[in-house]
Formats: sequence, C-alpha cells, structure tokens
Amino acid sequence: MNSSAPEHSPPALPRGALPDAETAGHIYLIKNVPSLRATQQIRLLAAKAALLHKQLILLAPAACRFDEPLRELMSEQPAIIGREDLR
Repeated sequence: MNSSAPEHSPPALPRGALPDAETAGHIYLIKNVPSLRATQQIRLLAAKAALLHKQLILLAPAACRFDEPLRELMSEQPAIIGREDLR
C-alpha cells in the first residue's frame, strides 16, 4: 500500500471520462461533431454529475444530431443531462 496516498481519495474515473470544464453546478463536455452517441464517456460523466448534484451539459453544434439511445438517456434524466448549442 502506498503510504503517501490519501486514505479517503475519491474513486478514480477512467481518463476518457474527464470533462472539458467544471463549475460549481455544471460539468461541461464539448463536442464539435455532426452526430453524437451515448458513449461511455457521456454515461460516466452523467453518473458523476448525479453523484455530485450537478448537471452535465453537452455543448454541440446546433446541427449535431443525437442518436436515439442518447436522446432516451437525456429524457430519462432531464435534471442531470442537458444540451446547449456550441457557438
């Protein structure tokens, strides 16, 4: 056991689950893509947002299409996952 590690450190998230930005109430994921799927990154960040009582905001171009599983995930958790247009 590593004696220099804190005893009560938060659980480690996979590197692919790091947000692009984080504020007191929001976690931001920026995607400049034509379409977006319900990826493991989005699912992990949504779980993190729920645990921290924050909202995951997906910033994407207005023309970006979200696939059906992602739209379903967003409709199941409207207080947790939101969308804003990337400008």
